[in-house]
Amino acid sequence: MKRRKPLLLRGARQVGKTWLVEKLANENFESFLKVDFEEKQELISLFEGDLNPQKLCSELELRTGIDIKPGKTILFFDEIQACPRAIMALRYFYEKMPELHVIAAGSLLEFAFSEISFPVGRIQSMEVHPMNFSEFLLALNYAKAAEICNNQITGVSDSTHEFLLEQLRIYWLVGGMPECIKVYKDSKSLKQAAEVQDEISETYRLDFNKYKPKTDINCLNAVFSTIAASVGKQIKYTGLAVDFTIPTIKKAYESLLQARIAKKVKALSNIGIPLEVYASDKKFKNLFLDIGLMNRVMGMDYNEALNHKNLLAIYRGQLAEQFVGQEFATQTNNQLYYWARDAKSSNAEVDYLLMIDGLVFPVEVKDGPSGKLRSLHIYRETFKPSWSVVFHAGKAGVLKDEKIVFLPLYFAGAFAQFGIDDKLERFDN
Repeated sequence: MKRRKPLLLRGARQVGKTWLVEKLANENFESFLKVDFEEKQELISLFEGDLNPQKLCSELELRTGIDIKPGKTILFFDEIQACPRAIMALRYFYEKMPELHVIAAGSLLEFAFSEISFPVGRIQSMEVHPMNFSEFLLALNYAKAAEICNNQITGVSDSTHEFLLEQLRIYWLVGGMPECIKVYKDSKSLKQAAEVQDEISETYRLDFNKYKPKTDINCLNAVFSTIAASVGKQIKYTGLAVDFTIPTIKKAYESLLQARIAKKVKALSNIGIPLEVYASDKKFKNLFLDIGLMNRVMGMDYNEALNHKNLLAIYRGQLAEQFVGQEFATQTNNQLYYWARDAKSSNAEVDYLLMIDGLVFPVEVKDGPSGKLRSLHIYRETFKPSWSVVFHAGKAGVLKDEKIVFLPLYFAGAFAQFGIDDKLERFDN
């Protein structure tokens, strides 16, 4: 393939990057050569000199005993951030050995990029997220339910609606980290899944040592604990940590953004396309990497989540807003926005703005009738969107006169992927 480029998989630790590559190799290639730069640090020295790909392949064959055959072998550089010159070498694989399938993966990659000249235009990049809700259902062998949540939005029966809400409640606790889902699937134990979440969180904290000397580790630990509880709120750096200066706190937060543990949701006061042009770098909200980890870091009472009648009311709606944002992030490459009215003493906000097929949809995550959607009505009067969307715990419905579509929470991913069409008017309230 003339246009094939080395593929760089990006994402936080333990979202499944390595598993995906190994599965691809086992199912489609004769051989697989994995170079894990954290496990096999002695291989880093191979990249200290000449980055000629033929020479590197010969050395790797010699060291590993595995033949590298273009078209039949996947060469996989794992934890590539530990060897920045291997990232530089990707350009030469593209230029001199394009017939060889090369994949690299890593976390904390932005830290490595600061040390090298990044091979722009010579690699393809792909973000790997925690598993979304439809993937969670598929992993639990609920293939039909997964299909419903991963296709054009349709009406569902009352029993299907209740089943999907029940599974959604479990997903909010287990989250989308692959190992957590596997442990829950095998054991049906939320406690065991929580133990894995603790292990992952501890792995992230241990990684903080790698952020030095750019970031204060004590500040990082404080901000890491705080950002989980800050979902859905406008971020003020002074609220993320105490006893640290604002520049120190800002650097810690930005480091967590680079590590993909946190995500920015940027504010817009005026609407235009592309949204990024109108987005504020100074006014923003925050999402956590994964809803299950978010619960664990916050120390949430699982019994409350399991027994609470109203999903939207758990933690004042923060879990619902995290879930919808997390589903949106997988479809928008982490480009997330919300609307905040630019006026003194104004608290009018719309939770998300999502652009689909050139249209900007205001999205609220709320329960209750249209009359309680004050901010959404202000937005509609100001910008006249064709449709507005409200995610809630009820079934699908439409207020035709106001052009407001109510969708159950479990359709957040389907909406971000496919949008809505006029057929939804059959869900008439």
